[in-house]
Amino acid sequence: MANLPKIIWSKIDEAPALATYSLLPIVNAFTKEAGVEVVESDISLAGRVLAAMGLQEDELSKLGEVVLQPDGNVIKLPNISASVGQLKDCIAELQGQGYDIPNYPENPVNSEEEAIQAKYNVCLGSAVNPVLREGNSDRRAAKAVKRFAQNNPHRLKAVDENCQAYVAHMGGKGDFFGHEKSVTSTADQKVTIALNGKELTSIDALAGEVLDGTFMSVAALRAFYKQTIEDAKAKGLIWSLHLKATMMKISDPIMFGHAFEIFFADVFAKYADTFKEVGVNPNMGMSDLEKKIAGHAQEAEIKAAFQAVVDSDAPKIAMVDSDKGETNFNASNDVIIDASMPVVVREGGKQWDRTGAAGETVAVVPDSTYAMFHEEMVADIVANGQYDVSTMGAMQNIGLMAQKAEEYGSHPTTFELAEAGTVTVTGSVDGEMMSFECEAGDIWRLARTKDIPIRDWVRLTVERTRIEGIPAVFWLDENRAHDAELIKKVNAYLKDYDTDGLDIRFMKVTDATRFTNAEIRKGNNVIAVTGNVLRDHLTDMYPILELGTSAKMLSIVPLIAGGGLFETGAGGSAPKHVDQFNETGHLRWDSLGEFLALAESLRMIGQKHEDAKLAAMTAGLDAANQGYLDNNKAPGRKVGQPDNKASHFYLAQYWAEALANGENAELAAKFAPVAKALKENEEKIMEELLAVEGQPQDVGGYFHPNDELAAKAMRPSATLNAIIDAI
Repeated sequence: MANLPKIIWSKIDEAPALATYSLLPIVNAFTKEAGVEVVESDISLAGRVLAAMGLQEDELSKLGEVVLQPDGNVIKLPNISASVGQLKDCIAELQGQGYDIPNYPENPVNSEEEAIQAKYNVCLGSAVNPVLREGNSDRRAAKAVKRFAQNNPHRLKAVDENCQAYVAHMGGKGDFFGHEKSVTSTADQKVTIALNGKELTSIDALAGEVLDGTFMSVAALRAFYKQTIEDAKAKGLIWSLHLKATMMKISDPIMFGHAFEIFFADVFAKYADTFKEVGVNPNMGMSDLEKKIAGHAQEAEIKAAFQAVVDSDAPKIAMVDSDKGETNFNASNDVIIDASMPVVVREGGKQWDRTGAAGETVAVVPDSTYAMFHEEMVADIVANGQYDVSTMGAMQNIGLMAQKAEEYGSHPTTFELAEAGTVTVTGSVDGEMMSFECEAGDIWRLARTKDIPIRDWVRLTVERTRIEGIPAVFWLDENRAHDAELIKKVNAYLKDYDTDGLDIRFMKVTDATRFTNAEIRKGNNVIAVTGNVLRDHLTDMYPILELGTSAKMLSIVPLIAGGGLFETGAGGSAPKHVDQFNETGHLRWDSLGEFLALAESLRMIGQKHEDAKLAAMTAGLDAANQGYLDNNKAPGRKVGQPDNKASHFYLAQYWAEALANGENAELAAKFAPVAKALKENEEKIMEELLAVEGQPQDVGGYFHPNDELAAKAMRPSATLNAIIDAI
């Protein structure tokens, strides 16, 4: 084997994890012939939990070192950004498998429980991305993918005449957007956050780092919720809440809990003593509440009281699962905004009610910071109708996310304030930098954006704008505190580059959305240059409209140290895919994101290490990816159709054929018999793959599958396995 860098393939969660059991043996069988080894690294939620408890190596920390190396090469599949509910379920599963680990103490009562909670807390929320994203984001659709989507357009639901759907947000009145203050640190210094003079925490800020402080007024938030509920009732709209409680693990579960309390205000008031007795936490949602009251004398009465509110349709409440009676409040992690709002747009401004009927919605997104984007997306289809997938252009994104830039929730610096008073941010060099007058229960947070990532963001923007020859828009608002600081820096750093002939603009979120939508409707392409929060929303919304899924986007993170992180798309629908697989053996996860990421990963190695075999292997995979698209071999949605396992077979067939007919004689000789065997045995292999359709599967666990059982379930074709394993 040639001395080429390894590719590290993340072992993660849910549907992409199941797919890996089928795909990775094929990948390794091929790439080893070009001297490239692909190895797994366990950064799944279960793996992180076991590492936190000292029962497994901390693979995430090791990967954190890899991305700082010049040859670092990581393919990262979507992982669970765990809510407390998911963490507790994962712990229970591991305990059931025999692991001696403690329960998660929601409300620790002593120092021992506080220590246990602290260990588990590192597994919550966006635990993986801040460690691995040591570079900024370059997300776009490969030309072949975009062309296929236009030639095979998926369906967007028409918008009803006189559609009343809209997005409700706080408009800067009391929300994070309205209260934001921002400063740039003048030196490396210790920065202390205090409430009424009592230190909450401190950070080590760097010179040139942008620090943002802000808070959500809970009084204003609750008033906003009440107003939107009344408006939904008056207009006959479905009321739906859209947050990101998985990544924004401090702030958004609290915002979710307040909405739960407001919507079911009479029930919470009537049973307040009971809820206090059993330890109900509204931030955890209805599913957790039902667990807490299980067996209580008032259990049936309380459930009936909640159901009466749902049945009253005053207003209608959006459902997560109408068949199971699960509302928008089932669990804080059930409705993830960057997956849920594209569905609202795709469905013509609609959500589903308790009967399963689609109806127009008021989509409630409290904080204006990114709600303004979703507001414009819904308003656009109401005014102009749905997009034409066959002609619409593409949104590409350059996202500022390196070194935890604007990371969701700013977890160590987000607080639910225990008392009213003054929050101060004070630097050891700069003195008092910001102060805020807050009430008890307000949600205060600090976000950080370092200078080196901002410089790299500008460099990447100029580079991509020149390559693409299309407009690039910095989504920055001079009237927003954070953006004003970034505008100063971006204007300064643009002077370091030749921008002659480039169309680079600055626009606030509302204007940038309108410009982008207008261009896309004309069939033109646009680069959106955004911070990390908007990056997450844009790179789900537009690909879901353009391509049908964000999983088909190229998601490349050119690492500042010189390596590459290749992300494989979003996993928002992954849980439902797992449910279907467990019940029927059918996995509809599309691994195209993994195929594309692997090609880019191999290409990066080839750019740094000239190797004829590697070049041929990469060209062969490019041809296979094209064949996969041209022949429409994506998994079917329904049981009995070829699924994810079949799509891997076809990738192997097309890849082997490309190598057999390629210019590298050694690889051609090696793969000609493989291609012949795969082609001649296609009917038999497909019979073996389809034979398991409709049969329940047991892989030994949801969060922590048994490798042997999962591999058996995902590799049911003895004929295919024999051909691949013999390479």
